[in-house]
Amino acid sequence: MSPLNNQRRPFLVKILTSYVHPRCTLHTWRPVPKLQESTVETFRLSAFSPLLPARLPGQIGAEFPAIRKWFQEPWPSFNRSYLGQFGNHMIPLELTDGETKFDRAEAPFSIFLEWAERARTEIPQQRLYVAQAPLDRLPKPMRDDLPTPELVTKTGKGDLYDASIWLGVAPTYTPLHRDPNPNLYLQLAGRKTIRLLKPDAGQSVFDGVQAALGSKASSKFRGDEMMKGQEKILLEASIWSSETIEDGEEIVGFEATLDAGESMFIPQGWWHSVRSVGRGCTGSVSLTIPGGLLYADVTRSIGGFGEALSVQ
Repeated sequence: MSPLNNQRRPFLVKILTSYVHPRCTLHTWRPVPKLQESTVETFRLSAFSPLLPARLPGQIGAEFPAIRKWFQEPWPSFNRSYLGQFGNHMIPLELTDGETKFDRAEAPFSIFLEWAERARTEIPQQRLYVAQAPLDRLPKPMRDDLPTPELVTKTGKGDLYDASIWLGVAPTYTPLHRDPNPNLYLQLAGRKTIRLLKPDAGQSVFDGVQAALGSKASSKFRGDEMMKGQEKILLEASIWSSETIEDGEEIVGFEATLDAGESMFIPQGWWHSVRSVGRGCTGSVSLTIPGGLLYADVTRSIGGFGEALSVQ
């Protein structure tokens, strides 16, 4: 793949607008509705079972020991006096360099912590990101810092299917994708904005990007191609660009910005992309809840939001 630069970005975005559903614009983002209460019954009936995204009231993750032990002010930054004791532990790291280089590797946690410290005073061209680090592979003290919320253990089949953490320094970005299982997403540090599309709308956007690239890649099996090069640029533009298409048919998306301690439910099959907001370190945890519905049930109308939801 040929090198990309900022001069080529507007050209690629223009290509995108001619392929992604040629009579639509994606730039109406409504707030993700918020549950009136965070009881298991309300969550199950209004979000989990009907597969509808929802913000949870309050800060169910605010009591996580990880929030006060892993991070510190100002900035915020990583608490190396605590996390440093796990420096020899191997973790999955993503390395990006501009828009053309992307690699994954297992490396000692200390490498990431040292890079994050340097990033406080400089803007590194090469960026590191702890992405989808399995919770069950972390040292036991770190696992204990992230206890499973009751909302997870009592909503689905009564257990936790999977859990992963993300640690980085803003700006961080996760491309448009969908997950095969429902997730409870909790913000531990910093701020992130999550944009979501219903399954059919997200598939339309994905197909448009592939058409622009002359590709027929499957949306079910995503690899490193979405993290670099032209596909990364087009996926990002499809969700985050301020450009619109005149006289187009509107496709409505949903958006939520989470602060530390806040959380939201992301149903299986819903396409979503995530961006950090502001400066400083970021931390998130995603908890997979087993027992969700089948993909066939995902396509119901967004008008199915029940009375337990209110836009705030």
